[in-house]
Amino acid sequence: MSEENQNPAVKKHTFEAEVAQLLHLVTHSLYSNADIFVRELVSNASDACDKLRFEATNDDSLYEDDGELKIRIAIDEEAKTITFIDNGIGMNEADAIENLGTIAKSGTKAFLDKLSESQKQEGQLIGQFGVGFYSGFIVADTITVESRKAGDPSDKGVRWVSDGTGSFTVETIDKETRGTAITLHLKEEYTDGEDNYLDRGKIKRLVNKYSDHISLPIQMRKEVWQEDVVDENAEEGEDSKSSTGGEMVLTDEWETINKASALWTRSASEIEDDEYIDFYKNITYDFDEPLTWTHNRVEGRVQYTQLLYVPKKAPMDLYTREQQHGLKLYVKRVFIMDDAEQLLPMYLRFVKGVIDSADLPLNVSRELLQESRDVKSIRDGNARRVLTMLASLANSEDSDKQEKFAQFYSEFGDVIKEGLGEDMGNQERIAKLLRYATSTNEKVETSFEDYKARMIEGQKAIYYLTADNLAAAKNSPQLELFKKKGIEVILMTSRVDEWAMNFLTAFDGTPLQNIAKGAVDLGDLQDEEEKAEAQKAEESMKPVVDKLKTALGERAKDVKVSTRLVDSPACLVVGEGELSPQMIQMLRQMGQEVPESKPTLEVNPEHPLIKKLESSEQFDDLAQVIFDQALLADGGQLDDPAAYLKRVNELLMR
Repeated sequence: MSEENQNPAVKKHTFEAEVAQLLHLVTHSLYSNADIFVRELVSNASDACDKLRFEATNDDSLYEDDGELKIRIAIDEEAKTITFIDNGIGMNEADAIENLGTIAKSGTKAFLDKLSESQKQEGQLIGQFGVGFYSGFIVADTITVESRKAGDPSDKGVRWVSDGTGSFTVETIDKETRGTAITLHLKEEYTDGEDNYLDRGKIKRLVNKYSDHISLPIQMRKEVWQEDVVDENAEEGEDSKSSTGGEMVLTDEWETINKASALWTRSASEIEDDEYIDFYKNITYDFDEPLTWTHNRVEGRVQYTQLLYVPKKAPMDLYTREQQHGLKLYVKRVFIMDDAEQLLPMYLRFVKGVIDSADLPLNVSRELLQESRDVKSIRDGNARRVLTMLASLANSEDSDKQEKFAQFYSEFGDVIKEGLGEDMGNQERIAKLLRYATSTNEKVETSFEDYKARMIEGQKAIYYLTADNLAAAKNSPQLELFKKKGIEVILMTSRVDEWAMNFLTAFDGTPLQNIAKGAVDLGDLQDEEEKAEAQKAEESMKPVVDKLKTALGERAKDVKVSTRLVDSPACLVVGEGELSPQMIQMLRQMGQEVPESKPTLEVNPEHPLIKKLESSEQFDDLAQVIFDQALLADGGQLDDPAAYLKRVNELLMR
């Protein structure tokens, strides 16, 4: 950002490149809904008041004998301006330059990147990335900001002016009152007709729509009906009273146009669904309605109010490590912080909402949040409440609620699975919410309870298989014996599944068994004749098995005769507690060091290819090809694809 001195009083600055790019988008038809500037500027004014209230907990003098925080909206029809006024924390010159001239810290780059992906999200993005002030340029050709920081002398005010093109000016002014006044000089097209923002009724409706929940009073000058209007043009001796019947006139009195009470402090029975929805949209900048929500007052050792929402759609940065998440934290209705991530476990990071605590100290810091027993109690309570809310959808017989749960699971099911390893206290609750496809039902709708209800007589375990995708799972050689026996197998196709299942070893007393790990023990489901045939095959195949061990060398931990294969020549099996090829591949892609883990090759003694091995002159090459094919079928990657192709081609030509 460059600075160019015109005179000592007024300093001209140039916007940084990304701000200029943003302003170009704002002023050139980015937004289909111009109304959002009201939401954004009222929200900014509310934030400024919240910041003052927070700072004043340590320094009461910042109130400057004016402790009644409020927001005012003034309309000047003659000047064609609308002004948003707050008596919050205010800004000095350095703050104005930093906050209004550079917005790199607000994530402008990410904002612009996302716009290129989908401009349909514009309404939620502008607030989400902290660039709401610039929405004023949708309707204004010039914006004037006058501000003074709380605690500064009156001659340290600042005036910031810009037409939203390439530059802005700042100058020092006298300002008796602290806080900020943002004046929008409206473009001609926004001063008449449906888009007339000089219409007081329209502004009131927008405040009620977007900002009714704000606990501060939002005020406008009161209008009253005056029956007879003085005719200033009446000549002496004539009746100076109009016969029009009267008109609405402005008074000097300011009236509050919002409810001016925090939504969450009201009784749930008094709040309409539309109010909950509007509040959600306001705090999240999401144009979609929430999927579901819960509003409760929690009594006990720790007292707090929770208003928690589950969104309809997952954010694009849900799996980004730097993603901002958490709840808005208030203490006794005093705003403390926006993203109190300590109030939710990580696997519920998609939940939005507000927590208002009656017990935490007003000067609570992020460090204290990390250590506080009260915060842990709130976090645990929030987790239980969200899981209970989701369970009520999952277990409902109402088709609308079932559809909502299905939508939730398609968006956030993989995140919920993280809780199996993160939240042992709620592991059973989480497990009941999980849904999977199975070998008999491709839809992702089977719960562990559903599976148990369908288990065949004599089945002692819940069988599952992990794979990269549903097609790979359905065609896995590991399923062949289970299909033959009519045993349903749960198919887990998410990358998080194998990691998560390391923490869940049983469900409702029934052990879970990965059919690709360890020996297949079907217990009573295998008769004595089958066991005798398996023993006989193992003895007759011993020379081939020994020769395979030699040919494969270090590639295989062991070679065994399989009891799980029906149609395939071979498959790879890892031991209980060992990493599968998919898990090893995923960890390596994440840049993690993976301990050396070698699979066991199991061969099908009845398959023609295995029988051919006994007399094959290309035994070593065929052994390597069989191993590589088993690895590919299991979702692994070949270390040397060229060598594999060369062997296959040579075998085909012989």
